Amino acid sequence: MNKVFLIGNLTRDPELTETQSGVKICRFSIAVNRNFTGADGERKVDYFNCVAWRQLAETVARFTRKGNKVAVSGTIETRSYEDSQGIKRNAIDIVAQDVEFLTPKGNGGSGDEYEPAPSNYNQGYGSGGGSRTQKPKLQPFDDDSDIPF
Repeated sequence: MNKVFLIGNLTRDPELTETQSGVKICRFSIAVNRNFTGADGERKVDYFNCVAWRQLAETVARFTRKGNKVAVSGTIETRSYEDSQGIKRNAIDIVAQDVEFLTPKGNGGSGDEYEPAPSNYNQGYGSGGGSRTQKPKLQPFDDDSDIPF
């Protein structure tokens, strides 16, 4: 089974491009803190390159920016390529199947309002039940005049 779950902060703004056949692709990277500190007392950080496709790619590019906290679930994919000097290199990517936006609206708001996620943002993968939406604002209602007692 190939499944990965990561929570971290975007290290740069996402880059939305398109393949030659017109399929949208969004590349972004996240920094994930480790659960422990090193011998020097510093918390270690791992960096992951992520890729989202199609509708999810458009959504990630539209609703996230550098520094935003996201939860990514997907699969690990390895690939090989030749660099500009002809040296064979290996790369590891996280292919996102679901992305949940965890940064409060307004970057440091009260914490109870979240950036709304558009419907169908997870491309139909996973449970899709993780999006947070804004809480409705209640209006005062005075209907005491119709009460019979």
